[in-house]
Amino acid sequence: MLTLIIGGAASGKSEFAEQLAQRLPGRRVYAATMEPCGQESLDRIQKHRCQREGKGFLTLERYRDLGGLEVPAGANVLLECVGNLLANELYSPQGGGRAAVLGGVERLYERCAHLTIVTNEVFSGGTDYEGDTLRYLRELGGVNRSLAARAELVVEVVCGQANVLKGRLP
Repeated sequence: MLTLIIGGAASGKSEFAEQLAQRLPGRRVYAATMEPCGQESLDRIQKHRCQREGKGFLTLERYRDLGGLEVPAGANVLLECVGNLLANELYSPQGGGRAAVLGGVERLYERCAHLTIVTNEVFSGGTDYEGDTLRYLRELGGVNRSLAARAELVVEVVCGQANVLKGRLP
């Protein structure tokens, strides 16, 4: 099953995704995409590690080339988060852009029983953007639309509340 969890910053989407992954069968793998590049990212990574502690996740870090991530066959994978992965693929000299993200998701999904993907909802902030920021937002919007079309389950999390947009919760 492919599930897409979408929500704004601090919406509760990560916590919801972890709870969902804990209910699904298979070895739990947490595919972390935030590349540590300063104290803020290190703090955020530590927060997520503490949040997962004792929940039975094997954490694998992968900043680019998601398709090359080795996971146990039939695993229950939680990918956190597409926004970071896309930024890494867009702005790294080794990155492959949107195609690398979508292709990587497909290759990963072929190897696991359940893939739960966390992504950011980015267009409800009410701010006008331009340049590279607008490019990134448009690319992420396109990735999110492609993933939502492919997913069996799409859930938007707002203020900690899950709203099923497509499919049914297991």
